[in-house]
Amino acid sequence: MTDKRVLTIQDISCFGQCSLTVALPIISACGIETAVIPSAVLSTHTSGFTGFTCRDLAEDIPKIRDHWKEVGIKFDAVYTGYLGTSEMISDVISIMDELGAEGSKNIVDPAMADEGVLYPAFDMAYVEEMKKLCAKADIILPNITEACMLTGMEYRTEYDEAYIDELLAKLSALGADTVILTGVGYKPGRTGVVVFEDGKKSYYEHHRIDKGCHGTGDVYASTFVGALINGKDAFTAAKIAADYTVRCIELTKGDTEHWYGVKFEKAMPELISAIHAE
Repeated sequence: MTDKRVLTIQDISCFGQCSLTVALPIISACGIETAVIPSAVLSTHTSGFTGFTCRDLAEDIPKIRDHWKEVGIKFDAVYTGYLGTSEMISDVISIMDELGAEGSKNIVDPAMADEGVLYPAFDMAYVEEMKKLCAKADIILPNITEACMLTGMEYRTEYDEAYIDELLAKLSALGADTVILTGVGYKPGRTGVVVFEDGKKSYYEHHRIDKGCHGTGDVYASTFVGALINGKDAFTAAKIAADYTVRCIELTKGDTEHWYGVKFEKAMPELISAIHAE
């Protein structure tokens, strides 16, 4: 059996438990060889920190792609997170086209917005480029804000199932075979994830933790990738990722000094058990 190999492309915040500093250990812990392309390097993430440094690495991406192409490196999946600039997206698409092995999966977390607004680094021109990347994806994993940005629908904090169904239909029309819509809750104290695949919708609901933690979207997406590449179907992978993310928050919420991320490392034994369960 040939071992699977995943490439993840996103920024690296050297401190702060997000982006590549969670994607690399989580996917690796799932037993998958993981390569990285950093889109930028930051001293810390940008939520709650001031005076952080940031170096854009966009010009390195085509050089890395060309070297890997020359030596014949291929990937069973390409997973993207926070990219940083719209100019980078065309290079990411070319990596998907040129470095994907036969049957490879393109998995896009369109990390650009939350709570009804774009992150400070982005504008609607970036959203338009992100639509092109989503069109190349086999699977996309937006939250509701990102879904609204991608589809042009009005963002709502209160909604019904018909609203979510319309979002799913419009997201699917972008081109991905599978949509994983996160942060969907119909009842107080509850939230969950909707999986829309082959025209069929499945919903996994779990309890909602009021405390928000930075980096949980990255934890979720990385766990989903690790489970999927281990052979889990999309719904099972989405469930494993949701349960693991909740557990990471539970292990962190009582520690007021650990405000910058979640203690995902402490829950890894539980994740590994879930990955290898029948």
